[in-house]
Amino acid sequence: MRVTTKGQVTIPIEVREKLGIFPGTEIDIVIRKGKAEIVKTKPKKNKPGRGKRIVELLKGKATDKGMTTDEILSLTRGDD
Repeated sequence: MRVTTKGQVTIPIEVREKLGIFPGTEIDIVIRKGKAEIVKTKPKKNKPGRGKRIVELLKGKATDKGMTTDEILSLTRGDD
């Protein structure tokens, strides 16, 4: 394995599968006894997940522009 100039490393699929690391999984790198360990980040209490944060960020954005629910649905469906 090689570290890129940006400090990135590709975790082999076998390791990701054994650790249950999938796209979007939050991880930490912990130094213990001079070695780096990859561990899944424990969810923080009262901290919303990524999906919930995105929904909260976007909540009300279209209605702020004066669009009705029907107009929003029509736009997302690609209705003419």
